[in-house]
Amino acid sequence: MSTRDSRIADNLSAIRQQMADAAARSGRRLDDITLVGVTKYVDDATARQVAEAGCLDLGESRPQQFWPRAEALAPLGVRWHLIGHLQRNKVKRSLPHLHLLHAGDSLRLLAAVHEAALEANITQRVLLEVNISGDVAKHGFAPTEMELLLPKFAELTQLKIEGLMAMASLTGGPDQARRDFIALRELRDQLQANCPASLQLSELSMGMSGDFAIAIEEGATLVRVGSSLFDGLDV
Repeated sequence: MSTRDSRIADNLSAIRQQMADAAARSGRRLDDITLVGVTKYVDDATARQVAEAGCLDLGESRPQQFWPRAEALAPLGVRWHLIGHLQRNKVKRSLPHLHLLHAGDSLRLLAAVHEAALEANITQRVLLEVNISGDVAKHGFAPTEMELLLPKFAELTQLKIEGLMAMASLTGGPDQARRDFIALRELRDQLQANCPASLQLSELSMGMSGDFAIAIEEGATLVRVGSSLFDGLDV
């Protein structure tokens, strides 16, 4: 094992221990939380090292990088997550490789994914992105519009809408992040009580390298961790 391989394996082990500790603090099972290793800032060789270290859920946000990488790492059985804004003209090419779309951030995008999935005769797993912090620079649905849109989401029958995704505020530190995560969980609970049967909304994708432990304490089922995986490496 190379020094880089060893460092990535050690970082992965440390992240999983932090996840386990956060799960224990909140009375949850680690098996109910998925680590998505975010590889969008590293080269193909480093992404491969992450997969070979045992993290087979990988997250990308740039389709032009995602497409060839998915093909190159296909023999490893990677489950690919698109975590950034997806332009509609890149939907059709992305779907064949895509395990879960985290950033279902508009009705227009969701409709495009539905049409591409219908053409491909597949059902695409999707999360609805919510702009929980209200940051004008972020994509996503406003929390206040979500309940009214539930019937429209349900009409997109080629989508398996499984939950919500959000990013915490860029300012305010851990306390604000916790408030954002609580708000997303409470919104999910509110929507679950009123949503059509075809929408499960059991998943919560929230938390990144700086706040994933807090996110787990507040109910995250998927955490998106990038920089912590590569701590100590020149990437």
